[in-house]
Amino acid sequence: MMPAARESLLDAAFEALSLRPWSAVRMVDVAASAGVSRQTLYNEFGSKEGLARALVRREADGYLAGAERALATHGDARDRLTATAEWTASAARDNPLVRALLTGCWSERLPSPTLSAVPSSSAVPAQRRADGPLPSPGDLVTAVRDRAVAVLGGPGAARADSADLTRACELAVRLALSCVAAPPPGEAGVADLVRSALPRAGNT
Repeated sequence: MMPAARESLLDAAFEALSLRPWSAVRMVDVAASAGVSRQTLYNEFGSKEGLARALVRREADGYLAGAERALATHGDARDRLTATAEWTASAARDNPLVRALLTGCWSERLPSPTLSAVPSSSAVPAQRRADGPLPSPGDLVTAVRDRAVAVLGGPGAARADSADLTRACELAVRLALSCVAAPPPGEAGVADLVRSALPRAGNT
């Protein structure tokens, strides 16, 4: 199957999830919405559980890609970490799967695939990856922190103590997660919290 068709199926599954609990989402309806046969859907994902794993994997990858975009914005380290924290909070607010991935709290409306790898005999490389381990909240914090350290401490970056930089990056991500769990009042709450917690750094 073409990657675009797989994305269409995942889009259809995500849309279905926005309308009804995952337990009520039917594979035949997902296939029809994407304009393919139910057999094609099963060939691609193997089962409804396989579809759920692929959907969760895609949303996790999308969240991490957004974090990388935020880290690539202009400004100093504090500006970039603030942008990353704002992305984390907004992604969790707008996407229930991202929120569940970041908090570990899966409501009854959502699929709740096991985070450990499951046996896979899929001929589809993307599905074999989805059948592999899914990220825990701690895995996502570590992934964003390590990417932030790599970007902010990379060539051309202002000199900073690596341990201090690592702590600052992790602090920004964890502050964002605290805002996901208990949103502060006002639109600027996340940014204000991160900016007040992090010292002003030299331009990167």
